[in-house]
Amino acid sequence: MSEWKEYRLGDILAIKSGFSYQSKFIGTGNSLLLGMGCVSYVERFIMSGARPYSGSYNERYKVYPGDIVLATRQQSDNLPILAMPAMVPESLKGKDIVIGTNLYKVDITDKSFSNEYIYWLMKTKRYVNYIRGVKTGTTVSMVTKKNVEDFTFFAPKDPKERESLVSVIKVLDEKIENNRKICANLEAQAQALFKHWFIDFAPFKDGKFVESELGMIPEGWRVGRLGEIADITMGQSPSGSSYNEDGNGSIFYQGKTDFGFRFPSIRLFTTEPKRYAEPLSTLLSVRAPVGDINVATVKCCIGRGLASIKSKYNHHSFIYYLLKSKKRIFDVYNGEGTVFGSINKETLNGLSLVVPPVPVVKAFNDLVEGLDCMILENNNENLRLSALRDTLLPKLMSGAIKV
Repeated sequence: MSEWKEYRLGDILAIKSGFSYQSKFIGTGNSLLLGMGCVSYVERFIMSGARPYSGSYNERYKVYPGDIVLATRQQSDNLPILAMPAMVPESLKGKDIVIGTNLYKVDITDKSFSNEYIYWLMKTKRYVNYIRGVKTGTTVSMVTKKNVEDFTFFAPKDPKERESLVSVIKVLDEKIENNRKICANLEAQAQALFKHWFIDFAPFKDGKFVESELGMIPEGWRVGRLGEIADITMGQSPSGSSYNEDGNGSIFYQGKTDFGFRFPSIRLFTTEPKRYAEPLSTLLSVRAPVGDINVATVKCCIGRGLASIKSKYNHHSFIYYLLKSKKRIFDVYNGEGTVFGSINKETLNGLSLVVPPVPVVKAFNDLVEGLDCMILENNNENLRLSALRDTLLPKLMSGAIKV
């Protein structure tokens, strides 16, 4: 370790606060306001955490692609986003992007350290455990700027050697990201098919249409409620003392924090499960932000931040894309952009929708299941790559493995 040196984060970067925004300006406007929803234990950046904003703000609160932002707080000890990094993606280049009070911006003052290096440093278990040790609060956990800046670590003195370490991680991460892009393309195809069939009614244009409370629909179709075609289970959180990361008990998802592009990542377990979601059920975030969606790959326990929505007729793909198409409706329950939005079981059961005949739904479901299977295969490869990346990361960042 003779070529390595101990550093303090506060000596190589500065942590800057976001601004106190007004929720009435969220939902419209050309600017994008980033909140805690963009931070994940799993993903680099969650796009649903960026919301349109029409209010004014000072230029010092702006961020740009490649910048790192950190969550300043978390609602529960079981949601590991506190002081975790998200990196603003290149896809937002050219946008006016600003951070609110729930985020810190990382401003690297020692330019010999790259944003990538600091990002991956903040993904190490050592950093996560440090944050757990300095946080304050119980129901709402928080960290200060000084808490983050006081973290110390060892790193190579040579900037080129630091970048060599990061390059190994980037190769794996780029492959993971490429698989995600393939999955996004496959899902976009399936969503386009759903719109073509069930919103535009294109395959049925030559048939007769009738009036309904939701507009003109094909004859033989009807207006119904979500509870008629799906079983809805609202999550219930087990005792916090039953949580563990050692694999004891049932897989447990508290809320959307563990959500990925399509499937959640397994992190927590509980020995006192209360409510279950069955395999292939759609998992819906029912607490702010309401409406984020994933799919359960195995039987799992769900906490109060989630609901399980399972097709009564084994049409799981149809239910998933149906709920994806209801994003605008779910956005109404986000409390005009506050973090306190929620939706209950009665509202979900009564969600109004156009119900096609069962043979039509089955035909669509059979059509898109092939796309969904490819998405699952790519996801499984990403799980293997992520496990390899996460195994290498602490060894590379500690010098246990040399490049």
